[in-house]
Amino acid sequence: MSLSNNYSVVIASEVGGERDGLGIEVYLEGKLILDIFRDDTKKTRQVSFFQSDISLDVVEASIAEFKKEIPWEFQD
Repeated sequence: MSLSNNYSVVIASEVGGERDGLGIEVYLEGKLILDIFRDDTKKTRQVSFFQSDISLDVVEASIAEFKKEIPWEFQD
């Protein structure tokens, strides 16, 4: 499954602060609903939800998009 036209995906990086790495932000009709982030300092990948009741299909499609757009290997 892929994300429908109501969804948009933005590739975002964050350096300094609490996180340091690269990820995607997923928006539904312009509202941020989740992000998936690869933190290169902590060597973790994390999903953050900004809305409750997100369907499993949307979560799975978002993970697939993350894997397609963001390199899996951590950067030094």
